[in-house]
Amino acid sequence: MTRLVSIDGVIHRPEEARVSVYDRGFLYGDSVFETIRTYGGEPFALEEHLARLERSAERIAVALPIPRDELGREVVALLRAATAAGSAGATAGSAGAQGSASAAGSAAPLESTLRVMLTRGSGPLGLDPSLAGAPLRVILVEPLKPLPGGLYRGGISVITICTQRAGDAAPGAKVSNYLESLLALREARAAGAHEALILDPSGHVVEGTTSNVFLVERRPAALEGAEDPGHLLITPPKEAGILVGITRAHVMHVAGELGMPVCCEPVTMARLLAAEEVFITSSIREIVPVVRVDAHTIGAGVPGPKTRALHAAFRRRVGAGAMPLPWETP
Repeated sequence: MTRLVSIDGVIHRPEEARVSVYDRGFLYGDSVFETIRTYGGEPFALEEHLARLERSAERIAVALPIPRDELGREVVALLRAATAAGSAGATAGSAGAQGSASAAGSAAPLESTLRVMLTRGSGPLGLDPSLAGAPLRVILVEPLKPLPGGLYRGGISVITICTQRAGDAAPGAKVSNYLESLLALREARAAGAHEALILDPSGHVVEGTTSNVFLVERRPAALEGAEDPGHLLITPPKEAGILVGITRAHVMHVAGELGMPVCCEPVTMARLLAAEEVFITSSIREIVPVVRVDAHTIGAGVPGPKTRALHAAFRRRVGAGAMPLPWETP
């Protein structure tokens, strides 16, 4: 597949796509968005993502300019166009002198990443939202770039940082102003870590810069039964001000299928560091094990069996059970 852009329903090549410099998404970060990935070439949880986009838009007082189902059709149309363009390019490339080896090497990747954006629109300079014209919708599609398998095999390091997020002004909205998260991630990368976990002013763990966080804890002995797995899955509650992730919800569902109780509870630093396993979730990365937080090792310092089991169950849930699991890939 290839990269394409849809602006208000019209598909463009990336180099031809144009948005006004007076658009408020560009000027003020006055926009909301969703990131979606495909499985088997189909957008996963599309309706869930678009429903959250609509809720985000409502929280910043922007109405969807078209019905949600129509927006969904635009997403699918763009994806189909990108897949077709990529297939045409691969076919042309395979017709050269290099033969079948060249064709295999030029095969387009099957999976894609989509970003669906909605801005308040364009208008003259000024913060007043009433200056904006009609909302603008932009959809981007490009080949999926999965994380290296080594990060799933060995786990990742994260740091913790206390900061205020742009989304705090509109709790639950997936806003495009990611400056605080960007700076936190920059600090994490400078420390050799993959992600930064955000702490609220009271020191509780809220979420990652672009992820939700989960802990695996040993269940209290008094609650264990003969057939009980003996573990609980803990994640910060919605009331903590998290962005309620789509992948988070599906992981909670598969945990129930595996017989692992899920508790949405506040997570202190002490609780985080005492967990047997920790992992983060996001649409693109799925489930990534965390083996180190700041200077502290989590559990045995390797990805844990519950994290592995949840990831395998998640893959089955999204219809990708036959695919190699991420830690089985290069």
